[in-house]
Amino acid sequence: MGLIHIELFATLDFVGQAPGGPDEDPAGFPFGGWQAPLLDEVTGAQIGAAYEGTDALLLGRRTYDIFAAYWPHQEGGEDDEIATTFNRVPKYVASRGRPDLSWAGSAHLGPDLAGAVREIRERHEHVKVVGSLNLVQTLLREKLFDRLDLWVHPIVLGVGKKVFDDGAVPTNLALLAPPVAGPKGTVHLRYGLADGIPATGDMSAPDRGAPSIG
Repeated sequence: MGLIHIELFATLDFVGQAPGGPDEDPAGFPFGGWQAPLLDEVTGAQIGAAYEGTDALLLGRRTYDIFAAYWPHQEGGEDDEIATTFNRVPKYVASRGRPDLSWAGSAHLGPDLAGAVREIRERHEHVKVVGSLNLVQTLLREKLFDRLDLWVHPIVLGVGKKVFDDGAVPTNLALLAPPVAGPKGTVHLRYGLADGIPATGDMSAPDRGAPSIG
């Protein structure tokens, strides 16, 4: 069985909307492209390394449309390695509508998202979820993921779609690697889904343990 990896960019107040550019998700959001001024060599290397071994993409409709218009034209350029990977692997699109899947290797998931994700996990080793905030919220809520790569950026926006919405469920996560900070203050955190739900207790109790990875 493979792993579902969520690759996610967020602010300190956990806004995850439109980090890449002003046209990603412009409705009522004035900060599209907030990530660009905070990129540095360390963070760029981390992001590139996160896609190593990718053998499938799982995307929401909006992110798919952005990627399909961009990545097929980037091979041979500065982002050749990522472009080659994205263009080669199967792309699975979660959408309630009937998307135009013109990007080679694309397939539309049916209405049973949970069942489709489980089938994808059986078919591939490393499935990456990039952007796709609405889809990510569903995967987090249903615990349909195995790994979460989270880049937390040193800004507060005060507006925008949050990573965790009102439907978030109690979930334990385990830190899989030491946090790494870039020179501009972005911190990379790598978590794995862990067993159980958050426990409560007395801070003075001697038996406060860490959850185990499921």
